[in-house]
Amino acid sequence: MKIQNGQRLVFIGDSVTDMGRTRNGDAPSEGLFEPLGKGYPHIVSGLLNAVYPERRVRITNVANGGNNVRDLKARWQRDVIDLAPDWLSILIGFNDVWRQFDSPQFPEQAVPPKEYENTLRELIAATKPLLSGGLVLMTPFFIEPNSSDSMRKRMDEYGAACAKIAAETGVLFVDLQAVFDKVLKHCYSCYISWDRVHPNVYGSTIIARAFLQAVEFDYNHEL
Repeated sequence: MKIQNGQRLVFIGDSVTDMGRTRNGDAPSEGLFEPLGKGYPHIVSGLLNAVYPERRVRITNVANGGNNVRDLKARWQRDVIDLAPDWLSILIGFNDVWRQFDSPQFPEQAVPPKEYENTLRELIAATKPLLSGGLVLMTPFFIEPNSSDSMRKRMDEYGAACAKIAAETGVLFVDLQAVFDKVLKHCYSCYISWDRVHPNVYGSTIIARAFLQAVEFDYNHEL
């Protein structure tokens, strides 16, 4: 597995990553009493500590519900750079897109595709050299099998921007939309997300599994 002994893994994003993480002011969520929320960072932590206990990976969740890429940029120094992670996982874009559809009368609340791409590229390019481990960039998704759906089409544009940035910067890339599309061949969207964005435990496990595959997690690892 790519994540090595004693390394720190930080997850940043919006509500899909936040998922009720424990709050203590501006402090990052980590440590005892299951502070990582009920989403995929919690599942990743459980598997890493169960299968690779000897590596003692430090896992931190700094996601904030409602955030877009502008919000990440505003808090990047405090919530990423100052924490000095070895590994960073980024999943952002849902609110950047969603506000275009649920609040079209407030265009300033959305982040247009080019700004999203440029801001994300800027953050990754500035941060990647500081990481001793690596960076995982995951695409936002819309759990809707109809690729002609308006919001699904727009979300795919933001996913394509992530793929482009990952190719340019050489970071690990996870196409979560493609992962969910495979699952949707076997079940209806509400089985894994009530609103087609926020995943239940099944959806969160799907994300966790895709992340772990990207870092070459071995479920059969022997101590």
